[in-house]
Amino acid sequence: MKLYIKYMVSLRCKLLVKQELEKLRLHHISIELGMVEIKEEITEEQKQELKSNLAASGLELLDDKKSILVDKIKSVIIEMIHYAEEVPKGNYSDYISEKLGYNYIYLSNLFSEVKGITIQHFIIKHKIEKAKELILYDELNLTEISYRLHYSSVAHLSNQFKKITGHSPSFYKKLGKKRKDTLENL
Repeated sequence: MKLYIKYMVSLRCKLLVKQELEKLRLHHISIELGMVEIKEEITEEQKQELKSNLAASGLELLDDKKSILVDKIKSVIIEMIHYAEEVPKGNYSDYISEKLGYNYIYLSNLFSEVKGITIQHFIIKHKIEKAKELILYDELNLTEISYRLHYSSVAHLSNQFKKITGHSPSFYKKLGKKRKDTLENL
């Protein structure tokens, strides 16, 4: 049986879900971002307890099909940008459609209807979050970051970065260094 969980976006979330399943004596087959597969059928009582326990940690057990599919879209995007060794080089729409087995136009319309933003905007926001992370790690320069995230140029990355954050990547890098210096001096 598959259960879909909203806001499950990190390893910490996966560990939390695993602990909650163990408390209910439910055995998992797999735990992915946004989804867990368990061996047995879950009773209504177990489902309500799991829902309540997850909610206490900021996670939400999903019931309706639209929300489940939107959460799957989000999980594919988050995994693609934040956890994959390399962001797919091809068209994101083809990648998402292939991964979920649905027509992209349908997925796009559903996502916009439920979330109020486009899939493309959601991808851009996450690419900028990943860029911020890479900038703060200070292991790659902007050219390498733009290449890794499949931007056509550093200028394109910089423009989107400024549009989303309100700051240039170089300003953000300086801000990160100031914070690091401040913490080291405490």
